[in-house]
Amino acid sequence: MCRVGVVEGEALLSYSFPPPHPFGSERVTRFWEELARRRLGVARVEPVRASDEEVEMFHEKEHVEFVRKASSMGGYLDVGDTPAFNGVFEAAEVVVGSTLSLVDKVLKGKIEHGFSPVGGLHHARPDRSAGFCVFNDIGVAIEVLRSTGVKRILYVDIDVHHGDGVFYPYENDPDVFIFDVHEDGSFIYPGTGDADETGKGKAEGTKVNLPLSPGEGDERIREILHKIEEFATWAKPEFVILQSGCDSLAGDPLGGLAFSHVYHGQVAKLLHEYAHSACDGKMVALGGGGYDPENCASGWASVVQSMGAKPGG
Repeated sequence: MCRVGVVEGEALLSYSFPPPHPFGSERVTRFWEELARRRLGVARVEPVRASDEEVEMFHEKEHVEFVRKASSMGGYLDVGDTPAFNGVFEAAEVVVGSTLSLVDKVLKGKIEHGFSPVGGLHHARPDRSAGFCVFNDIGVAIEVLRSTGVKRILYVDIDVHHGDGVFYPYENDPDVFIFDVHEDGSFIYPGTGDADETGKGKAEGTKVNLPLSPGEGDERIREILHKIEEFATWAKPEFVILQSGCDSLAGDPLGGLAFSHVYHGQVAKLLHEYAHSACDGKMVALGGGGYDPENCASGWASVVQSMGAKPGG
């Protein structure tokens, strides 16, 4: 049994856009309820707010200041997907800080693996918010890892949407290895992630985009697992990050793929086993998208269970 830390606490629920926005807190509370129902033994990790300085390790200072001001003025942080509600600045820093707390605890051996259901905000760019994502906790985590001496990082993203806010800032970086499975951008936001985008310059070949057609699902799992395993073995990372968006599951109101929660469990199981063989188990998983609360509950709980949390633990 592995010691898995899960972020849980009221402060994390503050990152929830006003109805009828699909990114609400019910998806998270249902996940916590499912953990309890399965009686999974996890270490509860309190939400933590990041500092401005930590956020600015990835984001431009001007963007951080823009979000701070918009947090009290209202309006939108992007072209219309990401509302600026009162307190959104503080809420977004809690998402970042909670992910960083998991990374820190894993590096220090306080937990073996970590999971945050509100982490994985993979559309925000260094200079802007996008697609429900105010600050990019993944990008900040990568920069923090590097500041501690971790060089080679594997990032796997199975959200229905392409993780453009991680892919393009690190497109030229040969030490950030990205494997992104998503619905083809011809059919869905953000319209990026073509299969021929594999990194640039010295980073050529360190990125993999696997776009899927609408309606595809579990019949692709074996192929996907094989490709991830090959890529991870070649990458030889020192830390593994999984973005486990449940909007790739069948029935999601914003996605067009048709996976069952078996998909998320199998990907997490593969990466969990690989992390133990390659980098002393150093792995953090993040919730990402997902707009059917029941899908989020089953998919994310399967990820936590596949990382070694056992019933009754």
